[in-house]
Amino acid sequence: MHSPAPAPGDPHFTSAVATPLVAGIDVATAAVRVVCLDARGTVYAEGRAALPQPVRDGGGSSEQDATRWWPAAAEALRQATAALPARGAEVTAVAVSATSGTLVLADGDGRPLGPALMYDDRRAADLNAEAQRRGSSRWQALGLTVGPTAALGRAAWYARHAADHPGAARLVHTPDLLGRHLTGEPVATDWSHALKTGYDPRAGEWPGEVLDALGLPAHWLPPVQPPGTSVGTVCAEAAAETGLPVGCDVRLGMTDGCAGQLATGAVAPGQFVGILGTTYVLKGVTRDLVTDPAGALYSHRHPDGWWLPGGASNTGGEALAHRAVERLLALDESAAARGPASCVSYPLRREGERFPFVAGAARGFTLGTPADDADRHRADLEGVAFLERLALERVAALGVPVDAPLYAAGGGSRSPLWTRIRATVLGVPLRVADRAETAFGAALLAASGTLHPSLEQAAAAMTGEGRLIEPVPEEKAALDDSYARFTEELASRGWV
Repeated sequence: MHSPAPAPGDPHFTSAVATPLVAGIDVATAAVRVVCLDARGTVYAEGRAALPQPVRDGGGSSEQDATRWWPAAAEALRQATAALPARGAEVTAVAVSATSGTLVLADGDGRPLGPALMYDDRRAADLNAEAQRRGSSRWQALGLTVGPTAALGRAAWYARHAADHPGAARLVHTPDLLGRHLTGEPVATDWSHALKTGYDPRAGEWPGEVLDALGLPAHWLPPVQPPGTSVGTVCAEAAAETGLPVGCDVRLGMTDGCAGQLATGAVAPGQFVGILGTTYVLKGVTRDLVTDPAGALYSHRHPDGWWLPGGASNTGGEALAHRAVERLLALDESAAARGPASCVSYPLRREGERFPFVAGAARGFTLGTPADDADRHRADLEGVAFLERLALERVAALGVPVDAPLYAAGGGSRSPLWTRIRATVLGVPLRVADRAETAFGAALLAASGTLHPSLEQAAAAMTGEGRLIEPVPEEKAALDDSYARFTEELASRGWV
């Protein structure tokens, strides 16, 4: 676990030479979070500031006041920098991560000309369908599908409504706007935040044929650089607002999901992380681009030029959301005592599945009758673990090597029982990450090339060893039998 920062009076504290730190900024939907770390991953300070909730009209529109991003980021940075030991530590580099696909139309100086269109805004679904058709060969080579909420369609929507925005000159992702405030001038965007806006990281270009077909001005789009690239330094105005030192290096971040993956330590080829939150997400690192004909898996590009394949299921912790937290703890205890479930569950609480298989007709099911609530609870935990095993088998079938242990993160990974079940079902140890947070991942990108020569070295030094959870040998045979019933049922229903 990460130790607290040394303070005056501590033998490790020194005021003679400032300890170099990095800061990671996470611009989430409802708040901005900041964390300051040293080269060992020790947390020195944190900050948080609220953002206004997006305005959603029920018809697919989702907007947020983009002029609030910088004041919130500056406030969170002030909180963090004010908490640093006086003359004992100094932030030397900073990076920003944000939600994927959020963008706003801005003037030539990068000032927003209206509300930002959020990652889940669906107003441009028809334009995204057109983008998919016009660039089908490009997207196929990239292993990507332009979905209804892709930012590319929203960018084209802005172009269709340019008359409503006099002075429109550029499209700005959230980190681009903050980068402009930090450095005092426009900055490049990173190829992670640019992906859903249509950037092709395989070819290293914006899709000109698609932009032309959609009537989207190419000059609206920013230059693109790898995550971790230095794009300037903190200017005097930003230093006064944030407490960061003038000259602090500003480096490009990645989207929230990618930064969260980096924070687990899964940054090198063969390393994968299973993130068990509301839904289950599998992310990893490969040397080469892997495309999935079914479209269940797609890839961001790694800062070092490798690839980050990932997929998100429609089931996960959501399967337990109808149970109170206190009840979950009691059920975990009872389920641990009883051993493997007597029935088999696929705890899908919504319609359709998207990973590790794509089936709009998929529905949850239970094979057999649970003996009691603890038995049903145990079956649900096992069902999500079965889905995780199927996901890893899907990845293996695509020719992707997965090294052990599997990294683990997300709220579900805090359950010792669930983590043991997952390890046993998979037959490999799980390494539960200490602090798999977006701001932490952004800080790792800031540390790459500053506190450490590379991202891989930064992750090795800063993410910690985590907790290693081993399989339970005496439960393996029973869980293998249940997994076989699980996959046979999926096949019988035509979903796999």
